This record gives sequence, structure tokens and C-alpha cells, in this order.
Amino acid sequence: MVTVGIIGAGRIGKVHTTSICNIVKNATIKTIADPFMNEETANWAKSMGVTNTTRDYKEILADPEIDAVLICSSTNTHSPISVEAIKAGKHVFCEKPIDHDIDKIKEVIDALKDSKVKYQVGFNRRFDHNFEAVRNAVAAGKIGDPHIIKVTSRDPEPPSAEYAAVSGGMFLDMTIHDFDMVRYLAGCDAEEIYVQSAVLVDPAIGEAGDVDTAVITIKMENGAIAVIDNSRKAAYGYDQRAEVFGSKGMVATSNDTESSAVLSTADGVTGEKPLYFFLERYMQSFAKEVNCFIEAIVNDTDTPLGVLDGLKPVLMGIAAKKSVKEHRPVKISEITM
Repeated sequence: MVTVGIIGAGRIGKVHTTSICNIVKNATIKTIADPFMNEETANWAKSMGVTNTTRDYKEILADPEIDAVLICSSTNTHSPISVEAIKAGKHVFCEKPIDHDIDKIKEVIDALKDSKVKYQVGFNRRFDHNFEAVRNAVAAGKIGDPHIIKVTSRDPEPPSAEYAAVSGGMFLDMTIHDFDMVRYLAGCDAEEIYVQSAVLVDPAIGEAGDVDTAVITIKMENGAIAVIDNSRKAAYGYDQRAEVFGSKGMVATSNDTESSAVLSTADGVTGEKPLYFFLERYMQSFAKEVNCFIEAIVNDTDTPLGVLDGLKPVLMGIAAKKSVKEHRPVKISEITM
């Protein structure tokens, strides 16, 4: 049994707490830390079976009974807490992104050198049943050599302009999942990125210095061309689809819905809308990624997404922002560490 501590009791911290308490095998939570810990959150933790809560995450790092930590705090704390946890000898599961600053990610990479600590980055969509099926078909050679990869990712509601201003921008906040997904589906890294973007959903997002609509084309190292289309608002729900077209065929996945029922009447043929938000769409994938992290600790194997898997989508996001600013294709090699 692996004893873990949760650092951060916001939305994603509660998601991981729930999955560990109810689904994940071989793991138990001893302590949850959050600088804004209050009576309501502490009572919620107790209802989940976690009696120990604190405002100071350093108590988790100093606890010899805790083997691993899940870093679910605000993005600006991910890399410094990662370094502290590694130095404390704790295995680390870090929510994406490790950081928006490449130099700070490099500090995590350096801390891991000559360390026996397991480190995993939280790109949960790789563990979604639909995307896993697409990747498995590609890896098995069923569609031949990949030629075109398409990823559609559209949120049901836009963030506030205040959030957009501090999020690092759409490419490092939202599209970062899709950058990881094209790497996953292609089985290789990206070489070059070109972006066409606009502000079509909320003018306030543009005033905050961000965009809310984009089409991104990516040249992959294996020669495939990837296309990502993003929107901050899809009126019909959470739109999450992928397709890989290759020399022998194609594999694609549709949105998840509450059911596959289709109603056919004289008025028309209708089906259900996609599941509305990421907690509905991806809950099982959150549990599966943490279960894989725990298994890596128990079995002393590599984690499925290491620190370099956390770095590369950030490099892609920075290249995408540079492409928007300079109106040109940007090679990943231009984004130096």
C-alpha cells in the first residue's frame, strides 16, 4: 500500500482524492494540504476518510510515512514544490503543466538526475478509453503509416477574462492537452507549428491578451501532419474528438454521450449532446492515470508520462504563441532551454 499526500484541495485535488478513495488500488491518502484549508474542506476530506488536513504542504514532505505526493495546487507552485518533493525523496505526480517557464522545468529535470523518485505528469487524456483505442490501433499498424492527425477540442463555456489573463494563454492552458495528444497519437515529437487564431467568443478574452479560437497545423517528426482546432465555446457541450488517417486506413473516435440512443420520429432524427464538462467526460481517465502512477511505484517501473513528456507540450505551446505573434511557422528547435 502506497501512502500519499494531496497538495491542493481545489477542484482537481478533490477529483484525485475521490478517485484514490473510491477507485485506485494500492493507495491510501494520509494528509491533504491547502493554504486555504477551511472547516468545510476539512469536513469534506473527513467524509472521504481523510482525517488529517493542514494548511502547510511542508508537513506532507516532512512526514516519513508518506511515500508519494500529488501536486494539485496552482500552476505557479508546481515546479518549486516538485523540486522540494524530489529532494525529500517523495514520488511525485504533478498536474499539468509543470511550469510555463522552461528554466523552471529544467530545475525539476536536474533535481531528478541520480534520483530514484518516480515522476509523472498529469496529462489524463492519454488514459481516456476513446483515445487509448485510437492510439492502440495506430501502434498496432492497423492504419499503416500515419499521414493526417486531427484533434478537435472545444470547451462548453469560455473562462473569465480574469482567468485568461493569468492562465498563460489558451495554448499553455487548454491546447497543451491537445499538443500532448498529437504526440501520443503520432508516437513522435513535433517539428514545426503554425497557428491561425482569432477572438470570436468573448472580446474580453482578447482584451486580456489571449485568443479563444484557433486552428493549429503541426509537422511531426515522422512526416505526418497534425491539425488541432480549438474553441473556448461549443454551444452543444464538450467536444472532444480525434482521428488518425494513414496509408492503410483510418481510426476515429466520437464524443461520449449519456447514451447511444437515437430518437427517430416524423419530426426528425436526434441523438444526445456530448457530456457537458471535463469532470463528466474524463473522470475515469483521472483515476486510471493515478493508478498507473501507483503501479509504477509498487512495481518499480517507469511512469507512463515522465518529466520530458511534461516539457515538450510546453515547448509546443510557446512555439504556438510565437507563431501567433510573428505570423509564421515556428520550429520547435527555435524554443531553446
